[in-house]
Amino acid sequence: MGVIERRVVVVLFDRVDLLDVTGPPEVFSLLQREMDEPTGYQVVLAAETMDPVTTSAGVRVLPDATFEEVAARSIDTLVVPGAVETDAHGRVRAVCDPAVVGWVRTLAGKTRRVASVCVGAHILADAGLLEGRRATTHWSTAQQLAADHPSIEVDADPIFIRDGDVWTGAGLTACLDLSLALVADDFGEALALRVARQLVMFLKRPSGQSQFSVSLEPISTTRRIDDLRHHIARNLAAPLTVPALAEYAHVSERQLTRVFKSELGMTPAAYIESARVEAARNRLETTDDTLDRIASTCGFNTTDTLTRAFRRQLNTTPMEYRRRFRLT
Repeated sequence: MGVIERRVVVVLFDRVDLLDVTGPPEVFSLLQREMDEPTGYQVVLAAETMDPVTTSAGVRVLPDATFEEVAARSIDTLVVPGAVETDAHGRVRAVCDPAVVGWVRTLAGKTRRVASVCVGAHILADAGLLEGRRATTHWSTAQQLAADHPSIEVDADPIFIRDGDVWTGAGLTACLDLSLALVADDFGEALALRVARQLVMFLKRPSGQSQFSVSLEPISTTRRIDDLRHHIARNLAAPLTVPALAEYAHVSERQLTRVFKSELGMTPAAYIESARVEAARNRLETTDDTLDRIASTCGFNTTDTLTRAFRRQLNTTPMEYRRRFRLT
């Protein structure tokens, strides 16, 4: 049986994010070190012309072929990186060249699977490839993607999402996780994990791994909510009910819920669960505590409750999380 040809085309255009372009090929290249047989991956950098492309980092990259040339043959995987611009107020927006969007639409028709990296999801969306699908992108442009394309179910939390033959990845270094997931899809988890070790990554993160940390969310606009967040973090094992929090904050239960939704975008119960899951994640990564002890310390009380919360938030179990993320 011959080697399966896996032609990977990476889309190039001016101001593209450099890591989005170089990360996936590095993963595919390192896989070859771990295999006795050829992987079949052939990475081709394609652009409108053969002129050098200047990336966002100022580094120039030479295309291997033009879009027209790669369109003449079938493609296994089309990798679409992205680009952003920042306005005078420091706001970040994804930018999409209509010509590039048109070529991506054309090339996608000749491709087994399409994968966007970071804000490349905006190009897929403009090309009509995400209609009715669930997708992710860099957290800084997720609102823009949702506003521009209401038919897309935008989820800014996961590091990557697979919806059929379309994969979307989150920001920058998540391109490595997305690429490892593509490798796992082609060759299995064991080889993908070996490549992750070659990359000196602590882990190969599953798609449910969050882009965010509760403690890294933007600071709230009122001192009262900020104080409540610290109170919750200090008392995760306590019964943090809405009545108890409302009493602590000297507000009504209704007002407490309204303020949480307006300032943090979620209910008090959802925020508390997120904070408890994050604390449990930290203990799973850094201690040998039993699940019973972690559940009790982090306010879940039972391992069943802990497991259900992990499945909701991370799409995995505590034991699977520890296996993948334990820091030694």
